[in-house]
Amino acid sequence: MTYTLMLLARVLGSWIPQAQGHPIMRFLAHYTDPYLNFFRKIIPPIGGVLDLSPMLALLALQFLQMLLFRFLFS
Repeated sequence: MTYTLMLLARVLGSWIPQAQGHPIMRFLAHYTDPYLNFFRKIIPPIGGVLDLSPMLALLALQFLQMLLFRFLFS
């Protein structure tokens, strides 16, 4: 859940150019970019601008979370 929120904050913050140098955004980038870069190799940004990899990354994270909960609570 926490990592999902970090990913969402990273994606939303990426829409604000002035926020890129902020310490919180650097913190989020440090911890989320390695995960996002894996998906950027699968789906490169469209036209160099539209990055759909966070959607795939969030879907994969939700799927893994669902599997983990199912395994732990069944």
